[in-house]
Amino acid sequence: MNFFDYYIVIALVVFYIVFIGRSIKLALVEGTNPFVIGKGKTGFKGILEILFMVGLVIWTYEVIINAIHTDYFILPRSLFVSLFDNLILKITGCILIAFGLVIFILSLISFGKSWRVGIDKENPGSLVTTGIFSITRNPIFVFLDLYFVSTWLIYSNLFFLISSIIIIIGIHYQILKEEKFLLTKYGKEYENYKMKVRRYI
Repeated sequence: MNFFDYYIVIALVVFYIVFIGRSIKLALVEGTNPFVIGKGKTGFKGILEILFMVGLVIWTYEVIINAIHTDYFILPRSLFVSLFDNLILKITGCILIAFGLVIFILSLISFGKSWRVGIDKENPGSLVTTGIFSITRNPIFVFLDLYFVSTWLIYSNLFFLISSIIIIIGIHYQILKEEKFLLTKYGKEYENYKMKVRRYI
């Protein structure tokens, strides 16, 4: 393992510690279930949300396999052949991952009890417009885009390139869905917020 391998594993551990830790705190301490992905949804929309979680698990596994340089790949080995080897891009990827993790942590702080994984139509919480949300309406999605693209910059193979493209398209689709829900739920309050803060940054 080289510096970039250690870096990517440490970043992944930090992400999951923060993600799982905040989820446990919401569920056990504050009595709120943050996981509503796929809940109450049928057909294509429900399947899409579940596939995202399955895809995240596969992506995480492949990140670790790439980092520790073993051959236990789930997908064809040809997807993991490096397309290029550029030190500047690798360093850029590391910087963007660190930047993204800061955005993610600030997002969870700003969200408070309103954080959900998926759209919670039954108990959505209050509309959050302060903190990091005064800069971007979708900070967690910005983080995910940065994280996936940065991982590709570091490992530069076809699998992480395809993953990045899929996540960017999927996230944009999810944002559009959430915007419709938020406009219905919060009306003029959300409309005014949209006028002040951009969708991404």
